[in-house]
Amino acid sequence: MEIPFVDLRSQYRQIQQEVDPAVLAVMQRGDFILGGAVTEFEREFAAYCGVAHCVGVDSGYSALELIVRAYDIGPGDEVITAANTFIATTLAISNAGATPVLVDCDPLTYNIDATQIEAAITPRTKAIMPVHLYGQMADMDAIRAIARKHNLLVFEDAAQASGARYKGRMAGSLGDAAGFSFYPGKNLGAYGDGGAVTTNDPAIAEKIRLLRNIGQKVKYYHEVKGFNNRLDTIQAAVLRVKLPHLNDWNAGRRRAAATYAALLADLPLVTPTTADYAEHIFHLYVIRMADRDALMEELKGKGIASGLHYPIPIHLQPAYAELGYRRGDFPVTEAYAEEIVSLPIFPELDDEKVAYVAEAVRAFVLARAAEKMPEAVAAD
Repeated sequence: MEIPFVDLRSQYRQIQQEVDPAVLAVMQRGDFILGGAVTEFEREFAAYCGVAHCVGVDSGYSALELIVRAYDIGPGDEVITAANTFIATTLAISNAGATPVLVDCDPLTYNIDATQIEAAITPRTKAIMPVHLYGQMADMDAIRAIARKHNLLVFEDAAQASGARYKGRMAGSLGDAAGFSFYPGKNLGAYGDGGAVTTNDPAIAEKIRLLRNIGQKVKYYHEVKGFNNRLDTIQAAVLRVKLPHLNDWNAGRRRAAATYAALLADLPLVTPTTADYAEHIFHLYVIRMADRDALMEELKGKGIASGLHYPIPIHLQPAYAELGYRRGDFPVTEAYAEEIVSLPIFPELDDEKVAYVAEAVRAFVLARAAEKMPEAVAAD
């Protein structure tokens, strides 16, 4: 049995009769740049997230960078964020001219450890950027309380969290602004790159509209020095088709995750923990175990794809050597980077396929345990 990490072709076949006419309509109209589908998707996604404004941009990275820029955060300023995240989070901060300040992750949720945030605040801190990692939201009540106490902004990195909830509230609605990614493999993915900013602040929404469109409201009249970060109309048309399916697709991911959890429960490995405040959408299904690399090779040999999210923490990347962090500064993040492996998960992953993956993991874990048992007996 061949099991991909994510099956985008299967999803396309499911919605082909909806998505093909939507894309064709854009080509027939010819409104390829900031066309009608962009405006409509912005309205629909804002309503879905429960916010007043959505601005479509060309990637999740751009969404986060434009947020930082829109709030005039730059050189000399600091933004606190998670040590355990994809590098786009910190690039959005540093490429806007500010300095990312990292905080270790919570041992259970893998999100930023809210209990460590206050120790990272300095007079230069302007904002906190929590990351809703793997599809589970960070502890937003605790983070917002810290932000209020220290007069800081809160920017949600919701790149992996389209449709996730925190105490019933949608991702993208709990900060001053939020950035989403619509990279094809995301729960709500385009057929190319794409992203969006959500906010309840009309002035910030308007500023981001200017920044994404070369600083212009009217063609050739440039009010600010902007960027070319517009959401493509064809991608917006695809996203409009997909958005009504998102809740059902997320439910499918949760069903697959529950089956994984049941089948792996008795093994010496760590399956995901869902916080009591969270509705997890399982963008990724990440387990932790020793011999991670060997497991991945074993799975590959059985036709099962897997992934690493993320093998090298940001503070140990050469790109961020100037931050001055050293190995040992974020022990939880560092330890987990040696153990994490992401198993296949997507809405169309049925029980038979989940069972096949789980059985492959079980066989590997039990075989390794048997190999080590004589060593343990000898040591006694």
